[in-house]
Amino acid sequence: MSRKKRPLPILENVLITDCAAEGKSLARVDDMVVFVPFAVPGDVVDLQVRKKKHHYCEAEVIRFVKKSERRAEPMCSHFGVCGGCKWQNLPYDAQLEMKQRQVFDQLSRIGKVELPPFNDILGSVHTRFYRNKLEFGCCNRRWLTREEVASGVPLEQPNAIGFHITGAFDKILPIEQCWLMDPLHNEIRNAIRDYAYSTGMTFFDLRAQHGLLRDIMLRNSATGEWMVLIQFHFDEAGDEERARGLLQHVADRFPQITSLLYVDNQKCNDTFGDLDIQTFKGVDHIYEVMEGLRFKVGPKSFYQTNTEQAYVLYSVARRLAGLTGAELVYDLYTGTGTIANFVARQARQVIGIEYVPEAIEDARVNSALNGIDNTLFYAGDMKDVLSDDFIARHGRPDVVITDPPRAGMHPDVVATILRAAPQRIVYVSCNPATQARDLSLLDTDYRVAAVQPVDMFPHTPHVENVVLLLRREQAITH
Repeated sequence: MSRKKRPLPILENVLITDCAAEGKSLARVDDMVVFVPFAVPGDVVDLQVRKKKHHYCEAEVIRFVKKSERRAEPMCSHFGVCGGCKWQNLPYDAQLEMKQRQVFDQLSRIGKVELPPFNDILGSVHTRFYRNKLEFGCCNRRWLTREEVASGVPLEQPNAIGFHITGAFDKILPIEQCWLMDPLHNEIRNAIRDYAYSTGMTFFDLRAQHGLLRDIMLRNSATGEWMVLIQFHFDEAGDEERARGLLQHVADRFPQITSLLYVDNQKCNDTFGDLDIQTFKGVDHIYEVMEGLRFKVGPKSFYQTNTEQAYVLYSVARRLAGLTGAELVYDLYTGTGTIANFVARQARQVIGIEYVPEAIEDARVNSALNGIDNTLFYAGDMKDVLSDDFIARHGRPDVVITDPPRAGMHPDVVATILRAAPQRIVYVSCNPATQARDLSLLDTDYRVAAVQPVDMFPHTPHVENVVLLLRREQAITH
């Protein structure tokens, strides 16, 4: 006979003292560390423990005894349920302070390398409508609040378009208004929802893998162009005709859309990098601009999602690269060649490597579009392409700029960089924890000469960080 579980306790009059990982806040009760979402330092709260381990627990606020003086009023009606902007209740200057400290803690605690004084974090130009890309899931299982569950009243409309709820992969929180992107995106998304509701269009069932309307991606650019990609899942005869009806409705309603695309995704996940994208209206790309350069961005292209802050980030990377016009630069994880083309006019040659073939094609187009003739681009897995033979053929780099995904660099890539022995490495990271790990691997031959955090994502705990590494025989000049 199994033992009856003890009820989890309620903790009263708990002072929130700090911010922690993943946007949570932190408190201490006796010897127990307590992680709490949607609270800020200075709040005094009553907590319901939801998960308890030996030395820590996770809890949620059930009552605010006293609200912190540092608290900000969230702008979004979905705050507290949607997990996308967990720091809307924290003033922006406090967000920057926490991100600066996060970078320092992770580089010092995980990297355990000698660090220079950090430069102050560069805050985002805008804290609302700053994103150029958002994706929304479409699902036949709408997320229910505790109040809705308790009421027992059946839903009139179980279908929803919005964001996936953390810990509930098959449920969607319906989003009426998101403040992260130009408000036109709300109009487009809600028009798609209303059309689907009015025509009885089926929404995707993530468990059963059927249903027509599956996912929506929206992109825009500083040039005023808009891209909308709708993912469908064609189940039966007539589905493509129904999909085209929705697409025509969107095209008629929103002439601002210059690239209206769709895809039939029969896979178990929403990724479409390996699928053929169909163009319903306009062209299959939009253009972004930066410092007089134009960049072609397709549906599969990676481009930094905060356009204005991307310019700040790339300017930092270029400055730290210390280019004089004589250098051979390797741009690793080049994406659509944005950094490569951005620094090409200050370098002798730039060689970019990227996993996604379509992105590399865009990178070549971007060079041609801007009259840049000193770039070369190669597609393939980084650890396979960047080899000793590759370096022997193309030359030893003077500077390596690397901007890997959140997982950081593969150990084989780090080892190849060490053997290539560039004079400078500029490491751009969206995850200071994996960056710190890689810095410790590079520490044998390189020292950290500069650290510059850059905030790309206001109201979230995410932060970009740029680190300059110099070979140990060089003097530190930054």
